Amino acid sequence: MPRATTGLVHHKRQRKIMRAVKGFIGGRRRLYRTAKDAHRMALQHSYKDRKRKKREFRILWIARINAAARICGVSYSKLIGLLDKANIKINRKMLSEIAIKDFNAFKEIVAKAK
Repeated sequence: MPRATTGLVHHKRQRKIMRAVKGFIGGRRRLYRTAKDAHRMALQHSYKDRKRKKREFRILWIARINAAARICGVSYSKLIGLLDKANIKINRKMLSEIAIKDFNAFKEIVAKAK
């Protein structure tokens, strides 16, 4: 039995995909077969990149903390160790924000950790 390609369900599915790829360029927007592949890959990348975003932000926070800590005369790894020993519970995101926005407060945290 041949595959039906003119039915309502088929057109609804096609319309849904074509709406989703509206901002794509060239055939990825205009041609259904190409658009279908592009849409599938876009969904895969968006899933993967939601996980990657968390990784990249943590790397950014660590780099910022390290830069600020070195100005205070201690490396990042030593600072984290000192904070742990001093029982100062503060996450890397907040520590990096403090380092950027209020450097004097960051200096005090480092001094307390020492």
